[in-house]
Amino acid sequence: MARPRKDVKFQHRSGSNGKARRPSNSMSEISENGSEPSSPTRNGAISKSDVPEPPPQSDYEKKKQTFVTRTIWTLVMIGGFFWALLAGHIYIIIIVTAVQIISFKEVIAIANVPSRARSLRFTKTLNWYFLGTFMYFLYGESVVYYFKHVLLVDKILLPLATHHRFISFMLYLIGFVFFVGSLQKGHYKFQFTQFAWTHMALFLIVGQAHFIINNIFEGMIWFFLPVSLVITNDIFAYLCGITFGRTPLIKISPKKTWEGFLGAWFFTILFGIGFTHYMAKDKYFICPVNDLGANFMTGLNCTPNPVFIPHTYTFPAPPPSWTHLPSQVSIAPIQFHVLVFATFASLIAPFGGFFASGLKRSFKIKDFGDSIPGHGGMTDRMDCQFIMGFFAFMYYSSFIATHQASVGGIIEAAITGLTPEEQMEVVKGLSKHLVNQDIISPKVLEYLGTQLHRR
Repeated sequence: MARPRKDVKFQHRSGSNGKARRPSNSMSEISENGSEPSSPTRNGAISKSDVPEPPPQSDYEKKKQTFVTRTIWTLVMIGGFFWALLAGHIYIIIIVTAVQIISFKEVIAIANVPSRARSLRFTKTLNWYFLGTFMYFLYGESVVYYFKHVLLVDKILLPLATHHRFISFMLYLIGFVFFVGSLQKGHYKFQFTQFAWTHMALFLIVGQAHFIINNIFEGMIWFFLPVSLVITNDIFAYLCGITFGRTPLIKISPKKTWEGFLGAWFFTILFGIGFTHYMAKDKYFICPVNDLGANFMTGLNCTPNPVFIPHTYTFPAPPPSWTHLPSQVSIAPIQFHVLVFATFASLIAPFGGFFASGLKRSFKIKDFGDSIPGHGGMTDRMDCQFIMGFFAFMYYSSFIATHQASVGGIIEAAITGLTPEEQMEVVKGLSKHLVNQDIISPKVLEYLGTQLHRR
């Protein structure tokens, strides 16, 4: 049997000129040499190289696609927000809770990447444990404060309410001890950096979100007004900036201009005055929460805070008669307070965004995440809202809130400060008063007297 010869060249089936074919390094080259352009190959399929590749998108097309995506998701978020606003306070609380959890996850993820590379155990677990503990403490504080009249009279919930802070502290200590036990030689500096980073995120995100929750309990207007002012300021800062912005505002955010900054302040004040005028007329927005099941249709009932009641103010110097201007004006005090809110939302709250921009630049990232298509991460949209909500609660507590005795406060003082016998005397005294007012039957007083005598 004859040995096969090496490097034997075969002629092409379609009939070539006798020349040997050039060895080809790719299937695309074989296809191009063996068939005419755009013609089927031997198996009847179109060669891969003959299929035209889609042209790359231009910058204009990319910007257009981003704009469309951003607009769609903006409308979705606005629609969902207004639905939750009218559906009831509990739905807004759920949204705020989800926002703070997602924001915490995004911020922690920035520093979590090296930990996976170093194969450190429990780093992520501890982050979520501290988040859960922190939320248990802060949410528990709010629930105990606003619903103590429910918790303190329940046999099961009473110990949890009266010892809430101690329980929260012990839960934190468990995480602290677990962290110390997880320290590994050679990684001390990195692990303590992670510990500090986690606590910074808890303070800046979860801590400030706690006060936003309290704003909701105090009345929907104290949540919705600050949020809408920040959104309005952001919109008009962009519009004024692209219209007549010339002077750069701050180096860390080069697109911001003084013209957009000050122009947005003016329009935010106008919006706040008009918006507050209509919200102050509805008790659903101005009443503190006394029923978590309430919604816009059922409404709430309360005695309005004095800031929502119009007062008559007389000008120090009456205007000339030829101006036909009144010497008095009737206006609700909330309109003066909204000037402060709008000013803070315009001049101070944007620095929360500048802080976030500096943080992103330090880690060389564009966005905190991609939680919201077209917008980036949740933190990118909420960076100004956290500090604004914190300010709203502090301002409300200092200058607007009315401190009156509440049912929950009286019950708490009686349970924690009186003996059972003294509590019975309080109940008997209140019963006498109610009998004298013909509100309850005298039989109730007789029953209480009998029970007190038996003890």
